[in-house]
Amino acid sequence: MISTSYLVVVLVAALAAGFVLSFLYFKVNMTKKSKEIEQHAQKLLQDAEKEANNVKKEAHLEATDTVLRLKTEAEKELKERRSELNAVEKRLRQREEMFDRKIEQLERKENFFSKRERELGNREKGLQEKESNYETLLKKQNEVLAQLSGLSVEDARKELLGRVEEESRFEAAKLAKRIEDEAAEAADRKAREILSLAIQRYSNEYVADYTISSVSLPSDEMKGRIIGREGRNIRTLEAATGVEFIVDDTPETVILSSFDPVRREIARISLERLITDGRIHPARIEEIVEKVRKEIDSTIKEEGEKAVFDLGLHGIHHELVRLIGRLKYRTSYGQNVLQHSREVAYLAGIMAGELKVDPKLAKRAGILHDIGKAIDHEIEGTHQGIGADMARKYGENAKVVNAIAVHHGEGDPTTVEASLVAAADALSAARPGARKETLTDYVKRVEKLEEIATSVEGVNRSYAIQAGREVRIIVKPEEVNDELCAQISRTLAKKIEDQLTYPGQIKVTVIRESRFVEYAK
Repeated sequence: MISTSYLVVVLVAALAAGFVLSFLYFKVNMTKKSKEIEQHAQKLLQDAEKEANNVKKEAHLEATDTVLRLKTEAEKELKERRSELNAVEKRLRQREEMFDRKIEQLERKENFFSKRERELGNREKGLQEKESNYETLLKKQNEVLAQLSGLSVEDARKELLGRVEEESRFEAAKLAKRIEDEAAEAADRKAREILSLAIQRYSNEYVADYTISSVSLPSDEMKGRIIGREGRNIRTLEAATGVEFIVDDTPETVILSSFDPVRREIARISLERLITDGRIHPARIEEIVEKVRKEIDSTIKEEGEKAVFDLGLHGIHHELVRLIGRLKYRTSYGQNVLQHSREVAYLAGIMAGELKVDPKLAKRAGILHDIGKAIDHEIEGTHQGIGADMARKYGENAKVVNAIAVHHGEGDPTTVEASLVAAADALSAARPGARKETLTDYVKRVEKLEEIATSVEGVNRSYAIQAGREVRIIVKPEEVNDELCAQISRTLAKKIEDQLTYPGQIKVTVIRESRFVEYAK
């Protein structure tokens, strides 16, 4: 029990002693740390003062440098301004000196001109006196001449002016005639060169294309099969093709008759295929004809597109392209119209290039100039009129329409290209071998045309020109007046239509003129 109390007392004493010792240790440490902190604060304060002094010194030095730099720059700028002012002052002095010199020169010139003006005034006065004396002398001379010639001054002036005017007109007429002759000669020479060059550059061989209107048969027995029982086969053929089949006594031949060349071609090919196939009956006939018609339509389209593509043209309406293709089955005097149209387009384009005009327009008008021949058996009128209407309908411009309408000389061309198309058309038709009309037939037709023209009362002479496409008639002016000329032209046109066979149309021109001739001896 005692030992436990003793231990508790000892423990309490130890704890108290430890607490006292800890408190003393803590107090000692706190005193030491406060001193260290104070010392550190003093050190920081000293460092701050030193740094502040350093910053102050640096700021002072920097301010000093800035002041010096600004002072240097200001002095430099002041020096430059002084230099500029000195230069401006120098230029002003130079200009002042120059103006002084100019003023001196102007004063000298003013004095000179004043002197010259006085001299000119004196000369003018002297000239006026001389002019007055000259007018007086001229008046006296005119009075003397009037007394000698018996004419007044006014009459003499009129007579003199009349003679001068007459001589001037005569000389001007001679000059104009000479210039006109030279121009015509040069134009003719140039035209010949262009035509020869065009023909040379397009030297295509031409073989006349004849319309096939007959089909050869392997034997006369085939005629019976074509006719069929009670004529049903031939009736079916005619109904399906729109062509008349003529089966007569001609050995081993069937004649096809139609104004439509495309239908005739369809009928020919269909009949040939039926003969080769051997099965000839109405159903087979309709099948073959329909198949051939589609093939021909496709061929027409291809031919038209090929012609347009070969010429380098575009923008032509598809209906016009189809009509161009139809020309493959159209002939004129044995000349294939599609080949003729292509040739006209090439020739017109070549000549347009030589003349520096639009070759595209010339080619376009050339390929379309005979487009009316594709449907002239369906529509009444001349092929050029029909063609112009079709071109206008499908959007061709007025220049192309005019070229189509006047390519046989029925009107006045509005462009150079229209004249070139007409010339190319004549060249293509006139080439040897282009048309199958013989020289004898041509001469007979022209002679017959002139004979019909001279058969009318009052006609003096007649001339067939343009390959028989126009006839010009000169009437007797003392027997035929202007009103009768119109009647003669209508009468002759009617006679030509009734008595003559010809392609296209023929223009009838009646000329009435009076001439008065005198001879200077």
